[in-house]
Amino acid sequence: MAATNRSLSKTDEAAVSRNGAAAMARNESESLPNLFSRLGDDVMQLFNSQLALFKVEIKEEARAYARGAALIAFGGAVATIGFALLNVAIAFAVSTLFAEANFSQPASYALGFVVTGVFYLLVGGILVLAMKNRLAKQELVPPITAQELRKDKHWLKSEL
Repeated sequence: MAATNRSLSKTDEAAVSRNGAAAMARNESESLPNLFSRLGDDVMQLFNSQLALFKVEIKEEARAYARGAALIAFGGAVATIGFALLNVAIAFAVSTLFAEANFSQPASYALGFVVTGVFYLLVGGILVLAMKNRLAKQELVPPITAQELRKDKHWLKSEL
């Protein structure tokens, strides 16, 4: 019985190796269209994943720009308040300079408006410049997507 099993298994092994060789020959003849099909599918999947990565990076960049734009708008509002206060102070100062040469109550009010206006202008200007510089340092091209696209380009060149 053991001898029969051995001879049967050798026969089976020979059949499997013949079938394997035939299957490999079939796979080699079918492999070119299948390879092109798989390559096309892989390239489409690659582009889809790159597009998804690009979308995520763009959303992150948009959030950063939105935050920066909001702070710039806030800085602009603060600077506008300062500009308005400075204009009121200048108007009070000019009116009091024409009235008398010595400092009166309105002149002290004007001085207070000037100091407050200059403070708001400085704070608003600092905010606007800080946000402008921060946004200027930010890259417009998403770096991870660009790096992945370079890798994919290299991979496609090596595959083709």
